[in-house]
Amino acid sequence: MFEYFIDSINSVEVNGLNSVVKLLISLLLGCSVGLERKRKGQIAGLRTFALISMGATLAMILSIYVPQEYLGLKNGDPGRIAAQVITGIGFLGAGAIIQSKGSVRGLTTAASIWIVATIGMAVGVGMYTVSIIATLLIILVLAGLEGLERHIHLGGESRIIRIRVDSIVTDIKPYRRLLKSHRISLVNTYVDYNFAQNTTSLNLVILARETTDFIALFSDLRHLHPTSSISIAKELTI
Repeated sequence: MFEYFIDSINSVEVNGLNSVVKLLISLLLGCSVGLERKRKGQIAGLRTFALISMGATLAMILSIYVPQEYLGLKNGDPGRIAAQVITGIGFLGAGAIIQSKGSVRGLTTAASIWIVATIGMAVGVGMYTVSIIATLLIILVLAGLEGLERHIHLGGESRIIRIRVDSIVTDIKPYRRLLKSHRISLVNTYVDYNFAQNTTSLNLVILARETTDFIALFSDLRHLHPTSSISIAKELTI
């Protein structure tokens, strides 16, 4: 009985047993990635990734089943349905990407959606070991490499610090040095002078770590020049 079960699962032909097993495996693998994404607060979570994985698996099962059962069909190409899966997943990935005035978020989730679909396709053709290893590698990349980035302070999130100074600022170097002391990179600077009121509006585009202490940073910034307000945002306004 056990040997029959193993043979049915590993059979290259589509049957009821291996189809169900493939769907269950793709469900578990999709949920594994979805759990990590949901833990990060992403919109696409367990249900989304599970459905994507199972949908891709079912598409591959159909791709194999149609030529298997209908040998007389001239269009019985197993690769046709699979190719359309990749195209269709692109629309889901695009929906996971949020763009707002130059700030793009959701690229990692979109990439995760794409690769989970390919994992589902791999399960559909019976590549169980490869699919499981690929899922483990995805979780390692999403969870492990993020911790490494934080540990070595690689990269950062784009932010805009808005400062209203009660004088005309002609030298931005003190701000650059102060930001550098807080391990923040100054990417760009936008300045608006109001000579009638003798004020300067600064928009400092920065790359900052998630662990940056902005309260301490603001306290230091306000002492560079007479400052009436400081705020931080994700969008640029002058």
